[in-house]
This record gives sequence, structure tokens and C-alpha cells, in this order.
Amino acid sequence: MLNNGDLDRVFKALSDATRRAVVERLVRGPVSVSQLAEPFAISLPAVHQHLAVLEDAGIVTSHKIGRVRTVQLTPGALTPAGDWIGHQRLPAERRFDRLGAFLAGPPPSPVEPPHL
Repeated sequence: MLNNGDLDRVFKALSDATRRAVVERLVRGPVSVSQLAEPFAISLPAVHQHLAVLEDAGIVTSHKIGRVRTVQLTPGALTPAGDWIGHQRLPAERRFDRLGAFLAGPPPSPVEPPHL
């Protein structure tokens, strides 16, 4: 399990749309940095900065063979964040389930006014 500082780094890394798009691309498999940068309208140094944030958070790893740097997702890196989100979601879903069951139940009996 990640400590709070590690979890903070993961959420910070995923708070940026470009970094989320990088993660979405890497789900399909490892890719070179230059191929990863192609669809983005940002400079290669900016892509490297985004990758550094993802690597610092433990979400991706990279290795260099010759002149080519390849990036890949770190297996299981997002699991603790998903677990944390799941733990926050469950109590709220249970409350909504109880509310739904209450609302779907039989209507309450009408209360007759007292006879005077």
C-alpha cells in the first residue's frame, strides 16, 4: 500500500490531461518517447517533463537502448489509487442503495386526522 505522500504524487501526476493521455497510450504497450510525443502539440522537452512526473510517481518506467528511450507502464502502479477511490465510493453507494430501497418501498400509510 502506498503512503499518503506516494498517493499524492500519483494523483498529482494524473491531474494533468496530457499525462492521463500518455497513460492511456501506454496501456496498449511500451513505446518510444518520440512515438509517444507525436500526437501532442507540445515540444519533446515538455513530453520529457511530463514523463519525469509520471516516473517520479512510479506510474511509468523507461529504459534506453542505443539512442531510443522506451517508456512503459509500471505494472500495478495505479492499483493503490484505484483501491483508495473504491474505498471512498463504497459508503456513498451504500447510502444511495438504502435511499433507493426506501423510495422503492411501499408508500407509508396515510395518517388519519384525529376525530374531535
